[in-house]
Amino acid sequence: MKTTATGCQIIILGKEYTVACPDEKKDELLAAASYLDTNMREIQQSGAVLGTERVAVMAALNIAHDLLSLRADSGISLEMESRIKKLRRNLEEALDGQAEIEL
Repeated sequence: MKTTATGCQIIILGKEYTVACPDEKKDELLAAASYLDTNMREIQQSGAVLGTERVAVMAALNIAHDLLSLRADSGISLEMESRIKKLRRNLEEALDGQAEIEL
């Protein structure tokens, strides 16, 4: 059986994005988007980082650090790593072309 991807709406920092995602993976995508949104809001509210792009980079660094720590502590499986990479690609594709200019 082949799974087809449908559009899933996510909101990050008040902006809505449509991300292609198989139906059985929507809950995982929504959880990841919520985690990212929370992380970005915490960074933004700290006032230490200005600009959405920089907030996103700091959030990505925090999440990458969390992932590497988990991998070192528990030996993350190759399947989980593959799923994270696919999710990241889906998000990158959704965000591609939606450039934001900030001062």
